Amino acid sequence: MRRRTFLAAMAGTTTVGVAGCAVLGDDDAWPPPVLDDPPSGVYRPTSSGGVRVVGTRDAGDYRFGLLYSYPSRFWEVVGRERYRRSVASADSVHLMTLVWDRETGVVLPDVGLTVEVLRDGEPVVQEAVYAMLSQRLGFHYGDNVSLPGDGNYTVRVRVGGLAIRRTGAFTGRFEGSASTDFELAYARDERDAIDRRRLGDAGNDGALPTADAPGVPAAVAPTIDALPGQHLGRATTDGAVLDVLQLTGDAVARLEIGREDRGDDASDGDAYLAVLARTPHNELVLPGMGLRARVEPDRRGGPAVERTLSRTVDPVLGPHYGTPIPTLESGDRLAVPVLTPPQVARHEGYETAFFEMESVAFTVE
Repeated sequence: MRRRTFLAAMAGTTTVGVAGCAVLGDDDAWPPPVLDDPPSGVYRPTSSGGVRVVGTRDAGDYRFGLLYSYPSRFWEVVGRERYRRSVASADSVHLMTLVWDRETGVVLPDVGLTVEVLRDGEPVVQEAVYAMLSQRLGFHYGDNVSLPGDGNYTVRVRVGGLAIRRTGAFTGRFEGSASTDFELAYARDERDAIDRRRLGDAGNDGALPTADAPGVPAAVAPTIDALPGQHLGRATTDGAVLDVLQLTGDAVARLEIGREDRGDDASDGDAYLAVLARTPHNELVLPGMGLRARVEPDRRGGPAVERTLSRTVDPVLGPHYGTPIPTLESGDRLAVPVLTPPQVARHEGYETAFFEMESVAFTVE
């Protein structure tokens, strides 16, 4: 990913703060300095700012949400490397966009989002934006932007279409592009009214609560008890929580995975293996990973079965990693190696986690 920027402006909005912290005074630096030696995992960041919900709009199969807060540092991720993107003196806001299915509330990754900003009908900026992960919103698109001053703007948000496999009732949806306009006004004094606080427990294990942003869902993974299939187990690797499910029978038929969608999985498989990846504490979806599965049969013998898990989004399972497989039987051993960590930018508190992820293993009971 390259550096991406975009502009927007906000009015007619709802502000949501966070409690239990020390309020920053006018003379305090924002954001506070980074920790000298941050933990190598999920931790409480140095500060928390409220978010202002601009509004939501529908276009095509999608619902768009636009929010902003104070400028915030974050870390771009390329492979297993991370690069800090600090707040520039000219930055005005951290602008955030989410895209989701309006019927189920499932937040959609990999939609190829761009933003165009016009002022008095003239283009100001047109750029792609970072896919990123924060403790307050989970997966979203965002960046720091420098606004040219108070005034009225048109913010045109566009998606190119969902770039990963869809299953179930999502099959055949989210294929086309869609765009919508937000007509808004920005005023710095309104931004300065947003709550911002320094955390006294920065560096401790834990996470900020998700933002209570009216009308905008957080990208939270579904609870296992609410899902179909057999739960084969849960394991944690470098902070990431992986739940593994085996679906059979009608649950597989509901997915409607055709041979053309199976890739290297087309040769066999009467069950479906789903891996749901989530953060600790807030159980937020971890998108953009590369996973593989290796099954070593116990009773039926024969060679081990290896499959690449496809990035998939489903109205019931949500964003997950899945593949058709032969039905797993009691005693079979399953290993899930992590080939690629989540390829999303990280806000503070997540920038050191989810990188050194080792293979997890289960025995079917």
